[in-house]
Amino acid sequence: MLYRKIWIVVLCFLCACSSHKYKNPHVQIQTKFGNIEVELYPQQAQKTVAAFLSYVDSGFFNNSSFYRILNLDNQPSNAPKSELIQGGIWKSNYKLAARLPGIPLETTQQTKILHTDGTISLARQDLNSGNTEFFICIGNQHGFDYGGANNPDGQGYAAFGKVVDGMDIVIKIYHAPEDDQSFTPPVPIYNIIRL
Repeated sequence: MLYRKIWIVVLCFLCACSSHKYKNPHVQIQTKFGNIEVELYPQQAQKTVAAFLSYVDSGFFNNSSFYRILNLDNQPSNAPKSELIQGGIWKSNYKLAARLPGIPLETTQQTKILHTDGTISLARQDLNSGNTEFFICIGNQHGFDYGGANNPDGQGYAAFGKVVDGMDIVIKIYHAPEDDQSFTPPVPIYNIIRL
């Protein structure tokens, strides 16, 4: 009987240890088109990752959406071109998004996480205003890096992770019907969970 109790304790310990199967946190974006797995980089973008994970843990992304797309055909001809899909809670829970504080901007100059293919980054309007809205880069988008041409203040955006599985799903979403930079209809995000 004693051996059985010891064996149960050992099994519980091993199960607890195996729950940390990644060096960095991973999240799964569960969408209508399939799942996207993203690795986050807290050592480089500590504040951004901490805030994003707090939103995940609070269930804020439950029934949210990808609602915006930038492609080579839907941007002004005199603007720097970029390709991305943008999502979050803006369309599904605007009141919550509007009342959350902005996260201090961690620029690519600080983090060294550049906006390459599959990078996830925090969307923003003004400096230090980003919170629940994020985008995923399609191809390399160095105009979003510090000093890049895609943001008038030259500070760029806060990249904080990268797609490690499901880039095919990102591309499916990218090709969903759109009108004037908006998906028609928005692509449902059922939830974002930790792995």
